[in-house]
Amino acid sequence: MMRGEARSFAATRKDRAADIDRWLTDLFRTAATRPYAREEGSGGKGGLPDERGPAAPTGIGGVALVAVGSLGRGELAPGSDLDLVLLHNGREDVARIADRIWYPIWDSGIGLDHSVRTVDEAVKVAREDLKAVLGLIQARHVVGDPELTRSAREAVLVEWRADSRRRLAELRASADKRAETGGELAFLLEPDLRDARGGLRDVQAMQAVAAAWVASAPGPRVREAYELLLDIRHGLHLVTARGTDRLVLQEQDAVAGTLGMLDAEALMRRLAEAGRTISHAFDATWRTVDRLLTGPAPRGRRPLADGVVEHGGEVVLARGVTPRSDPTLVLRAAAAAAEAGLPLAPATVSALAAQSPPLPVPWPPEARGALVALLGAGRAAVPVWEELDQAGVLVKLIPDWERVRHRPQRNPVHRYTVDRHLIETAAGAAAFTREVSRPDLLLISALLHDIGKGWPGDHSTTGEIVTRDIGARMGLPQADVEVLATVVRHHLLLPETATRRDLDDPVTISRVAEAIGSREVLELLAALAVADGSATGPAAWNSWKASLVSDLVRRVRSVLSGAPPAPAPALSADQAALARHGGGAVRVNGSAVTVVAPDRPGLLWRAAGVLAAHRMAVRAASAASAGSTAVIEFVVVPEYGSPPDPATLEADLRLVLAGRLDIEQRLARRARSMRPSRVPVAPPRVTLLDDASNTASVVEVRAHDRPGLLWRIGRAFGECGLDVRAARVETLGAEAVDVFYVADRTGRPIVDEQQRIQVREHVLAALR
Repeated sequence: MMRGEARSFAATRKDRAADIDRWLTDLFRTAATRPYAREEGSGGKGGLPDERGPAAPTGIGGVALVAVGSLGRGELAPGSDLDLVLLHNGREDVARIADRIWYPIWDSGIGLDHSVRTVDEAVKVAREDLKAVLGLIQARHVVGDPELTRSAREAVLVEWRADSRRRLAELRASADKRAETGGELAFLLEPDLRDARGGLRDVQAMQAVAAAWVASAPGPRVREAYELLLDIRHGLHLVTARGTDRLVLQEQDAVAGTLGMLDAEALMRRLAEAGRTISHAFDATWRTVDRLLTGPAPRGRRPLADGVVEHGGEVVLARGVTPRSDPTLVLRAAAAAAEAGLPLAPATVSALAAQSPPLPVPWPPEARGALVALLGAGRAAVPVWEELDQAGVLVKLIPDWERVRHRPQRNPVHRYTVDRHLIETAAGAAAFTREVSRPDLLLISALLHDIGKGWPGDHSTTGEIVTRDIGARMGLPQADVEVLATVVRHHLLLPETATRRDLDDPVTISRVAEAIGSREVLELLAALAVADGSATGPAAWNSWKASLVSDLVRRVRSVLSGAPPAPAPALSADQAALARHGGGAVRVNGSAVTVVAPDRPGLLWRAAGVLAAHRMAVRAASAASAGSTAVIEFVVVPEYGSPPDPATLEADLRLVLAGRLDIEQRLARRARSMRPSRVPVAPPRVTLLDDASNTASVVEVRAHDRPGLLWRIGRAFGECGLDVRAARVETLGAEAVDVFYVADRTGRPIVDEQQRIQVREHVLAALR
């Protein structure tokens, strides 16, 4: 059941619509039948304009009040506006009738979208205005002359059907534009319930297609999903006391409560399922529209695989083939569809879902090969995988899939739910199958790398356990199961090490090589890191991170080949040239900022403060030295807009190095001008990592990102008598994960436990 135990507001909406109808009926009858005031000097009553003039006919003939929009559909949420059309046959007093209806509605505070038209005018407007025709297709008579309402609806429907080729193309273009602007409801952190892809308007569009007699009306699963969206919107209006459609983060727990759901996690999981159900049906509707409007597809059947053929632009089962005796047919058909870039026919998916026997455990090699072929099709695998998911096939093939199905990732870094992220990662990994010795294990590990997110605890640890079970279920040899489990266990090792550890420290490289154990696992992890990061989102993968991971892979490969870890590199030729000038040199080259100055404690964080004052976010920082001169390399990006003028940035860096610029005051001004976040954030966390380096203490800081964060942390280290040797800075959405290599004034790591506690508390205090 999609709805489970959640509370429904459907009856409340129905009752409210009935109450509104009764009120409008009273307003209409009074407006249409009450004589108009004609006394000398009389003015309008109840906010109405002066109605002096010749007496007008009274009665309800020749005029009708029609509800369109949410009231017309009987879906009026607490904050919904009223959409009304006053139809008439040319009555002279129609303007006065309209005023007597509209003004009391305005006085009540309810929003109103209104129009006054003859039947011919309504048809003419609907002919050119998509919003108008969609409203009139589902118009509902409220009160007055029912013949006017019937005539208008029938005339509009006749033209809608006759001109369906043009109008449906217009409807599709409108839906595509909404999707481009609003994104996909199922995967958004703060979705628009009405306009996002998979939202309310997509169901209304499908109803309009059905009204054109081109495709069937939405089925029961879509209607159920639609009602859930209406309920969530209803709850949102109650919580916010206004007619909003965007479900923002800070309202999600409260909205979940109004619906009887446990929390925002449960709400967003149900919302994702509803959105994907609607999106899937929406795509199927337009495939039907395309077939009917473009004419029949070429006849004939083209073989694609054993028992699987192409027919009419879709993948179907060959004549006489039944899934009942062939448990691998479902995967074989899916692989054939993905490899051909064609959709599975709806009837075929239904037959496969209903009639396929369970796969034997362990799987036969043919089933495993079909799964790898499906995933290896790349992007074409995603819609086919979605078809299998919507039909309930995936959870039969991989029972653990149920735990990640539609599971939201309430984090701006992630663009997809967990299950969609997994298939997107596998699709991305298909591009690297020529670069690894075991492409099958790459694709399967990509599909399973986050499977542990369906279980409590660290998902890499739990994922390793679940992957062992799934690998055995799939019939993989034990050695392959071990490789899969290792890849899933360490799928974050390369990107996290590359961005949070000093790659010039031999301990870093040795520990990664020890954890990975073989070049085969290393090449799988390297390809998976790219596919995983790219499928996560732009905040999780960029050229800077890619270059760091590539460097780490190169170093670890060398160690796994038998070479010792390379020593920390000497200064580059450019750095050495700058260092020979002694100090105060600054070079800005795009995102790279190099600072050369006499070596002294606090140099790195003071320079970071200047960058923060110029709206530059530090993505990485490292320090090297040549004698008494320090060379610091920053990788920076502008927080927003264009980067600052390099000459100005260089001038301020020189002033700070000379002790002639109060950077603290500048950063304080920036902090005061920033609007505080309305969303509660978790408290910062400071951890001293043991055994991460032999030459420095490694301190990891996790905190909500803000301008000057690196400067603030570095200053706290300075106040503790520590010097920052290197930093690795990563921002994931609004959260910063910063790692610092620090040493005391003698150049050694911190070993005294009391001093370690003091450092931690001091940094935490600086972040509050």
